[in-house]
Amino acid sequence: MDQHVAEAIGRPDLIRLGDRLVCLRFETMKVVSALAAVRHLLDTGVVRRGDTLLDSSSGIYAYALALACHRHGMHCHVVGSTTVDRTLRTQLAVLGATLEQMEPCDDLKLDQKRRVERIHEILAAHPEYHWMRQYHDDIHYLGYRGIADRIREETGTERLTVVGGVGSGASTGALARYLRDASGGVSGNVPGRAAHGAPTDVELIGVQPYGSLTFGAQHTSDPEIIIAGIGSSIPFGNVSHELYDTLHWISFDAALSGAVDLLRRHAVFAGLSTGAAYLAARHEHDRAPERTVLFIAPDTGHRYTDTVYARHREAAPLAHLAPRDIADQTELALPWSRMPWNRTPSPPLGA
Repeated sequence: MDQHVAEAIGRPDLIRLGDRLVCLRFETMKVVSALAAVRHLLDTGVVRRGDTLLDSSSGIYAYALALACHRHGMHCHVVGSTTVDRTLRTQLAVLGATLEQMEPCDDLKLDQKRRVERIHEILAAHPEYHWMRQYHDDIHYLGYRGIADRIREETGTERLTVVGGVGSGASTGALARYLRDASGGVSGNVPGRAAHGAPTDVELIGVQPYGSLTFGAQHTSDPEIIIAGIGSSIPFGNVSHELYDTLHWISFDAALSGAVDLLRRHAVFAGLSTGAAYLAARHEHDRAPERTVLFIAPDTGHRYTDTVYARHREAAPLAHLAPRDIADQTELALPWSRMPWNRTPSPPLGA
């Protein structure tokens, strides 16, 4: 029996949507990451019960950290993006978390920059606060070990492709590391063997929005919106570029079509980043039907009822959508581009 609702919320569902197409569905994915990170900090004496944990968030991590703090008797202070909606603001308030929300801004880079600046101001005034640094501290990988073990048990790691939004890098990066090597190491370019002797062949497909600099697409833009949470306008230390085999850049409109199709075809109600991952996963599945393709659905669709699902009649049939295969970032074009990354350590200079 769970001791706190956060433990239940952080436990994902594995749903087989078709032959070798699997959805790893979370209610709120970053809860598992935040819980493990806070538990580790407490166990190692870095923080104590009653301390205040601080971080910046575009939405999901704010809720996750608030739940982890509630679970472990900590105080929570969040500097939130303009994308934090009324429902989440209310939840945070009732949970006892303090939220400082940035003023409305259409520029993601400016929004992230202002949040980081505010974090430093708060730390200067309250040096006793602990900055969680979800974008840079790899303790946020820890919570995904158990999930990787479950995936290994239910799907195996031979000819497995994992697809997900990159974001901070923790979820996709951790799953790739733990699945490629059961001890948590990185197996490199050559398929290896897990600790129990089973062969491993795990590909990692990252999904990005246009405008994200993480993989060198900052020179592009989406006329609708940048999909918050799966890209970045500032460097993230938790993104291990060398783990990724292929990248997909997907626009708002294409992700909307993916999300609507996922609900219509499979009854999975999930967010915009899930729609993008589902679109990429279907394409990878069609390219290599002998591989099992698992895509990550990090949250439910409730936050997107008005911005995405109310526009369901605008969704293009997925048969009308296909990525443009490109050789480098200079060829990026909306609504969807695909590029081999080949586990390159970092974005090429000048990208």
